[in-house]
Amino acid sequence: MAFSHFRDNLEVLAAQGLYRSRRIITSPQGINLQIDGKKIVNFCSNDYLGLANHPSVVSAFKTAADQYGVGSGSAHLICGHSVAHHALEEELAAFTGRDRALLFSTGYMANNGVISALLGRGDAVFEDRLNHASLLDGGLLSGARFKRYAHADVENLNVHLKKATGNKLIVTDGVFSMDGDFAPLKALSEAAKASDAWLMVDDAHGLGVIGERGGGLLEYYRLDQEDLPVLMGTLGKGFGTFGAFVAGSDALIETLIQKARTYIYTTALPAAVAEATRASLKIVIAENWRRDKLKKLADRFRLGAAQLGLQLIASASPIQPIIIGDSQRAVDISNALLNAGFLVSAIRPPTVPQGSARLRVTFSALHEEHHVDRLLDALDIATTRLKAKG
Repeated sequence: MAFSHFRDNLEVLAAQGLYRSRRIITSPQGINLQIDGKKIVNFCSNDYLGLANHPSVVSAFKTAADQYGVGSGSAHLICGHSVAHHALEEELAAFTGRDRALLFSTGYMANNGVISALLGRGDAVFEDRLNHASLLDGGLLSGARFKRYAHADVENLNVHLKKATGNKLIVTDGVFSMDGDFAPLKALSEAAKASDAWLMVDDAHGLGVIGERGGGLLEYYRLDQEDLPVLMGTLGKGFGTFGAFVAGSDALIETLIQKARTYIYTTALPAAVAEATRASLKIVIAENWRRDKLKKLADRFRLGAAQLGLQLIASASPIQPIIIGDSQRAVDISNALLNAGFLVSAIRPPTVPQGSARLRVTFSALHEEHHVDRLLDALDIATTRLKAKG
C-alpha cells in the first residue's frame, strides 16, 4: 500500500506527544465555539480584535459578493485585480505610512515571495532564530547565504553582518507568534543602516493590535519607511479577514510585482474579502477600546497566572504562553482544559524549541474578565491534578 511505511513514523509522533489533529468547528469564529456539539470558550484564536464575525465586516463581504461574485477569476496581473483590491492597497499604504502596499493571497506566500524577489546567490539573509516558518523557508528558497542569529540578539547579528557581501536582508518577526515578545526593531534598524542592509519585518501579530492606532511595532517604535523599508502584515489576525500585504517604497512594490513568483503565479484573493478588510480597517483605526481591553485582559491573566506559579514569558501582547516543557504534559493539560470547556492549544516541537512545549493562550477584545478568571481556575485544577499523578 502506498505510504504504508510512514505509519511507523506517525506512531512515533503519537508516542512522543507530537501528533497533530484537527478539531471540526460548527460555529462562526469568536470567543464561543461549537466543537463536537459542545460549547467551548476559545483562547487560542488570532482574531485579537474580535472582527472575524463583526456585523459590519460580514455585511461588507456579503454586499461585495453580490457585486463581484465569490471568486477573483485569475491572478492580479491577468484579470483578477479589482477596484476593491486597489482601494484596499491604497488604504493599507496610508495606514502604515508607506508609499504603496501590495496584496498577497497569504502571509506565507508574501514572505516567500518577498525574500526570493530581493535576494539570490551571492547575497545574504539574516534571520532571528525564532522567526516564523514562512520567513525561514523564504530565506532558504532565495538561494542566498542563510544565517540565523540568536533571538533578539543584535550583537550576534552584527558579527554575521560584518562577514557578508552582496545584498543583505535582515528578517524578523515583529511580535513573535509563539512567545509574544517584541523584536528590538530600533536596534535592528540601526544595525541595518550601519551595514548597508535592508530590514524586513513580519508584523502579522502586531498590526491592528499594538499602538494607539493599531499601527503595530512600527508605530510602537516610531519607525518610518527609511527605518523599516520592508513591512509585511497579514489580514487574518488583527483585521479578522484573510490574506496579506507588503508595504514599502514604490521601487520595492514595483520590484515585487515584476519578480515575486508567489504574487505573479497565484489567484488573487476574492474581491469580497478585500471589501470586508476595508470595513475592518476602519474599525481597527477607530475603536481603540479594543486594544485597551486586550491589555487589561492580558494584565489580569498574568497576575493570576503568577499567583498560581505558572511559568510565563515576558509578553506585552495578547499572546501569553505558559511554558510546560514536556510535550505530552502540554497535551494532557490542553485536553483537561477542553473537558472543562476551554480551547487552549498545546504548542510543541518543531513549532517551538525542544523542551519548551507550551500552552499558547491568546486573548480577544470579545473576552470578558470572568472568562479570564474561569480559565485561571481551570488551569489551577488541571495542573494540580497532573502534579498529583506525578
